[in-house]
Formats: sequence, C-alpha cells, structure tokens
Amino acid sequence: MFAEEEWNDEAEGPARARARPGPRGAPEGPGRPAPAAAAGKRRRRLPGDCAAEPGRDGEPARKRPGERRQAARRRAAAEGRPAGSGEPQAEREPQQSGQRPDRDVSAELPGERPRPSAEPGALGTGAAAGEPARRLSRRQRRNEQKNKRRQKKELQAGPGGEQDAGGQAGAGPGAPELPSLEAAPSDRSAALRARMEERLLAARFRYINQQLYTSTSWEAAQLFQSDPEAFEIYHRGFAQQVGRWPENPVHRIIRYLRRRPASLVVADFGCGDCKIASSIRNKVHSFDLVPLSPQVTVCDMAKVPLAAESVDVAVFCLALMGTNLQEILEEANRVLKQGGTLMVAEVASRFEDIRAFVNAMAQLGFKSISKDLSSAFFHLLEFAKTGPPRRRPAPGLRLRPCLYKRR
Repeated sequence: MFAEEEWNDEAEGPARARARPGPRGAPEGPGRPAPAAAAGKRRRRLPGDCAAEPGRDGEPARKRPGERRQAARRRAAAEGRPAGSGEPQAEREPQQSGQRPDRDVSAELPGERPRPSAEPGALGTGAAAGEPARRLSRRQRRNEQKNKRRQKKELQAGPGGEQDAGGQAGAGPGAPELPSLEAAPSDRSAALRARMEERLLAARFRYINQQLYTSTSWEAAQLFQSDPEAFEIYHRGFAQQVGRWPENPVHRIIRYLRRRPASLVVADFGCGDCKIASSIRNKVHSFDLVPLSPQVTVCDMAKVPLAAESVDVAVFCLALMGTNLQEILEEANRVLKQGGTLMVAEVASRFEDIRAFVNAMAQLGFKSISKDLSSAFFHLLEFAKTGPPRRRPAPGLRLRPCLYKRR
C-alpha cells in the first residue's frame, strides 16, 4: 500500500489522481508515484522486534495471528521461559504497583483491542487484565476442574476430616473414634447375613401364603400342625405386608364394633394375634389354625366348635383363604343368629366381580347392607343373615388367589 497524500481542495484534479493508489501491478502513469520514490515510504520500522506495514492515517498494520504467535515463541525462547506462560514476573510487577507495563508489540499491536475470553477461567497464569485470554487445552481444563472439586471436598470435610502424618483423623480429645479395621468386615458380614435371612423369610412367606390360597382349610390346618414354625413365619410376613398399607382393616372393624352394644357376641374367624378380642369389651370367640395367644381356639374354619345361632357378629378380616369358601361361609351362617351381622374385609385385587360376589352371598343366606370400596388396598363388606343357605353351587363366589412369580 502507499501512504495517502494531503488533500488539495483548490487543485482537485491532479492532486486527487496522485493520492488515489492504483491497482497492484498496474503500469505507471501520471497518477501513480515512481517506484523509487515509493520505496522509501513502503515500510517503516516499528518499535520492538518486528516490522509492520503502515496502514491508513499512519496507523501500523496488524500482523497475522500466526506471525504473532511465532514472534511470541521466539521472545519466550530468548528469555528462557516456556511458551504460553504469559509475561515474566519482572514485567508484571509494574502493573501491580499501578504503573503501565510495556506491552509486547508481537502479542498486541497498537490499535488492536484485546479479545474477550470465550469462557471464564481461560486466562493464562501470567496474563494481565488487558491482554487477550489464552485458551486452555482439554487436559488443562480437566485438571483445573479436578483441582476445584478437590478443594471443594477439603472445604466440606473441614479441619476434622484432614489426617495427620500418622493417619489419625481429628486427634483431639473430643474427636469421635473411628471403627477399627477388624470391626468393619464383621459389621458388613453381619449386615449381609441379616439381609439374606430376611430374603429367605420373605420367600418362605410367599410360599406359605400361596399354599393357603390353593388348598382347602383342612389341608392348611394339617400344614401348620406338621410345621408350627411355618405359621410364625407366615404371621410375621403378613404383619409386614399390612404394615405398609395406609390403614389396617382390622382397626376399622374395631371402630364399628365399639359403636355396637357390648352385649353382642362376636366370632373372629382367622383371628391371628387376637387384636379384636383385646380391643373391645364384647365376648369374642377367636379361631385360627395355630395359637398365637391363649385366647385362640385351634380348629378348621369350616368346622368351628360353636352351637348353631349362638353369635351376633361374625368377622372375616383378610381370612377368606382356601378353595372351599362356600363351606366356610355356610359355617358362618350356621353359627350366626337370625339377623346377625357378617363383616368381610378382603384384599381389593382378589375380587373379580364385586356384584357377582354379592349375588353369590345372597344364595348363602346373606343380604348386602353396605359396601366400603374407598380403599385401594381392601374392600369392607357388611351383610345380614336372612335365612339358611341354599344347597347348590354359587359360581360367583370366587376370589383370586395371591400367586407369586418364580424367581
């Protein structure tokens, strides 16, 4: 490029032609200076190590980014410091004291604004505030993030989390004692053993529960008589399952019986731990397959040792199990007085068709009084005895058994 000459307002023609540079490689003419005259103006030495071509208005032209980097590397090699480490400490001290340091012409030419960093924290270790940011490599960025995470963990751990040379953390008098190395494996083995025993008990409960749903009441009684420990495992698993429900149906039955007269006689089929008998003032006959309490009478639910029409209320709370449901409900009809109450609480998912079940109960001599289907876990049904059962099959009297998948 050629330097601009002064504008001549009076003589516009020849002066303007002399000031306008022609295209590169064009032949010489009246409006183009001679090569010998322009050779002295073509380049001007800049202060520093490098030379640059002057631009318009006498402003030094910018160097290409590759040339600036090469010049910076040469300066770093001459000063004996690694490339890209920023300015030496001697050049940074005047800036910290308030003086303006001499800028590197090869790194930042006059008239060039420093470019903002593309991401925070990308400045080099020796970069000043006014100099362009140095981009970090992927490995440097990863190491910086790792250092930040380590510092954050050290701050969260606090002074008590730091270990001394002996490996003891917080050796003060109030510091908590750490468990010994020998105690840790024993604690883990004990926890593992307890977890495995819990899984075995849960698997055995599922097996016993499935046997009760797929066999008759007489076969269930024989099962528990031959293995009394099986009933304890079943009752423990049953209590854990019902404990996860928002409400236990036996509590609702207890509230119902407390509103009735205390002179009524109650028969609890499948009583378990005699919760009803210990919660109300009424006389309660408690029946189950295994005695968990001295108040329990062990018997088959289809043949209870009671006289006909001797009780006012019969209760089946999650106890309609077995394949002979019709025989069990006919036995409840036998011991109930005329107009007596039958309370049935059963798992909601076991009912295939609630209307068909109610119609089948009518064939057995029970009239539906109320149905409470508000809970998603169980249904509570109330019936009244209207007469003796009809001696014929009731096809709608079906409840789904609780079966489990093989694991």
